[in-house]
Amino acid sequence: MEQLKTKNIEYHPLEPFLPENARLLMLGSFPPPKKRWCMDFYYPNRTNMMWEIFGEVFYGDSQRLVDAEKRTFRLEDIKALLYERGIAIFDTATAVRRLADNASDKFLEVVQKTDIAAMLTRIPLCGDIVCTGQKSADTLCSDYDARVPNMGGFSTFAVGGRSMRLWRMPSSSRAYPMKLSEKAAYYRTMMQAVGLI
Repeated sequence: MEQLKTKNIEYHPLEPFLPENARLLMLGSFPPPKKRWCMDFYYPNRTNMMWEIFGEVFYGDSQRLVDAEKRTFRLEDIKALLYERGIAIFDTATAVRRLADNASDKFLEVVQKTDIAAMLTRIPLCGDIVCTGQKSADTLCSDYDARVPNMGGFSTFAVGGRSMRLWRMPSSSRAYPMKLSEKAAYYRTMMQAVGLI
């Protein structure tokens, strides 16, 4: 039985995206199953709203980072934006077990957490972390003396003596019951507070 459990462990398929100038680290929980990907990058599910939110926040156009014809996203434009603004991305888990064959955080069992402190040493300018869902916020806060903030707000905590702000944003999943414009408003307020727009 233990061997079967070990076989079902899924390891993170992507390297952390860590621009040297990053002032914000975005943390999700874990990528969806590969069959749901439309590109090899974060938030790869075509139905996920993250890149539409970014389009709305940074360009005033939710479709700016969408390639509707190819049913994917404009990956090079996304990366260019992240480098330009100084936004890093990874997830709070490096290994999980899926308890259902879907992308829902509700059915993810975290087997191995990300070493956030080690990651932050690679982005020394970063003073803000944003969790893009409840699972990622709960996972991060379980390792630090941190309070999960209210939606759209932040709490402060320390990582290796470094003071950080932890933000909590609404999930970019379409399953999360909030309009794109409302989600974008939360992200815009946070990006302004961090100084990225």
